Amino acid sequence: MSKLNIPVNQRIFKEGELNNAMYIILQGNVEIFFTVNNSQTRLAIMKPGDFFGEMALFSSNPRSATARAITACELAVIESKQQLENFLVKNPKFAAKMVSIMADRLARTNELLISSMENSVAKKIEFSTDPNKVRTDISDVQEID
Repeated sequence: MSKLNIPVNQRIFKEGELNNAMYIILQGNVEIFFTVNNSQTRLAIMKPGDFFGEMALFSSNPRSATARAITACELAVIESKQQLENFLVKNPKFAAKMVSIMADRLARTNELLISSMENSVAKKIEFSTDPNKVRTDISDVQEID
C-alpha cells in the first residue's frame, strides 16, 4: 500500500474515469460529489479514518462521483483486492468499521432507488392512458350542470 499527498482543491479522481484504487484518509478532508446538468451535488465530506472509492476494487465500472481534496490530504492507496484483504487482516477494527459503513451506504442507496422507482411509477400511472378508454371530445358535451 502506498501513500499519496494531495494539495488543497486537487481532484483525486473524476466521475466517469476508470480507476481501480480505493483511498483511506490519513490526514485532511475530501469532498465527494457528482455533477448533473453542470450542477454539483455533494454526497459527503470525508475526514481522517474514512475511506472512499472502494467500489472500484469490486467492479470495473467507471467512477460514479468525483473526489476532491478540500484541505491538503495524505491518503493511503489500495490498488487491488489482495492489498485490501491483507490490510483488513492486519486491521480487524478497520475491517469491522468498513463492513458497517458499506452496509449503511448500501441501505441508503436502496432507499434512494426505491424512492426513485416509486416516483417513476407514480408519474407513469399519472400520465398513462388506457387505450381501451373512450375519450370524450369537448364538442360532444351537451350541457354541464
